[in-house]
Amino acid sequence: MTETSSLRMAQRLALAVPAALLAGAYVSQYGFDLYPCEMCWWQRWPHFAALAFALMGFFLAPKRLWVSLAAGGILTSGLIGLFHAGVEYDWWRGLTSCTAIPQAAEGQSALDAIMNAPVIRCDEAPWTFLGISLAGFNFLISTGAALVIFNLLRKDAAKA
Repeated sequence: MTETSSLRMAQRLALAVPAALLAGAYVSQYGFDLYPCEMCWWQRWPHFAALAFALMGFFLAPKRLWVSLAAGGILTSGLIGLFHAGVEYDWWRGLTSCTAIPQAAEGQSALDAIMNAPVIRCDEAPWTFLGISLAGFNFLISTGAALVIFNLLRKDAAKA
């Protein structure tokens, strides 16, 4: 079976989108001290899975299956992002509200680090741009990208 341009594009997007979004999450975390809450982590896990599936698509057959699984992971992360954004915008209640990030300072005991850890709330957006939170951007980018990937896979299947 020959590889179509639609499949190649879907495969590249399935790898690039979660890689870029995870890179952005880590830059936000370590570069700008925007530490993730629990629901932020929920959004990262499907992207990790999508990366693994997309990489498998470069090495294992059938490529369309692995790319589809990667797109499913991207879509899952986007839908979790929608839920998280809804919690941040007070559209509905979340399942959890905060996460503590213990970081022991020099000369500080582990218990002191836990007791003095900053609380990262899931229902408060630590950063927004044009009124859209990071979770909202994850929803928009991930959902849009997953739909594009699925459409490219549909086009590939029609050509096969």
